[in-house]
Amino acid sequence: MVDYSVLCGQLRALVEGVPHVTANLANAAALLYHTLPDLNWAGFYLLEGDTLILGPFQGKPACIEIPMGRGVCGSAAAENKTQLVPDVHQFPGHIACDSASNSEIVIPLHKEGCVFGVLDIDSPRLDRFSQADRVGLEEFARILESNI
Repeated sequence: MVDYSVLCGQLRALVEGVPHVTANLANAAALLYHTLPDLNWAGFYLLEGDTLILGPFQGKPACIEIPMGRGVCGSAAAENKTQLVPDVHQFPGHIACDSASNSEIVIPLHKEGCVFGVLDIDSPRLDRFSQADRVGLEEFARILESNI
């Protein structure tokens, strides 16, 4: 079980007072990828117009562009709502950037009250993410939002 209070404390230590968005997102992706078990991808997509563009990440190469409203990431951004998907193969319109991914959680990120991107985490394990993960990762996202 991940101790999200410790993970969030580690994130604060990495990003507070650091004025570099790309560096903060890169360190956040690395922290997640090397702390959470059973992941094959952790990173960010940033909104440009009506398209999410690949940002800093850890894992295999990924899709570069995701249209707003498409797949798990596009749905999270369009609906401004966390998407916790136990089986991505059952998600309508799922975009398979990595065929090894079986479950996913995507959390919208905000700047000045608007969605500006998403935190995307994939696992090769079905039903990898719990409600406790959702709560902990939403807190992780709030810390990032206040430091970018």
